Amino acid sequence: MRVLVIEDDQEMAETVAVGLRHTGMAVDVALNGPAGLERALTSDYDAVVLDRDLPGMHGDEVCGRLV
Repeated sequence: MRVLVIEDDQEMAETVAVGLRHTGMAVDVALNGPAGLERALTSDYDAVVLDRDLPGMHGDEVCGRLV
């Protein structure tokens, strides 16, 4: 399974990514809304872990553009 973590707190993003990797998942991290949206639209992910309060673009807007 391939997962994208979009989280602006780098320590939190890495903690989540490490935990997911320990379960065998492939994980990419984006640290702001625009970067996360770009990754989500240009790569194939099975799931996205999305923070709502992101710099550059609110998580609700990122989510809205993905559906």
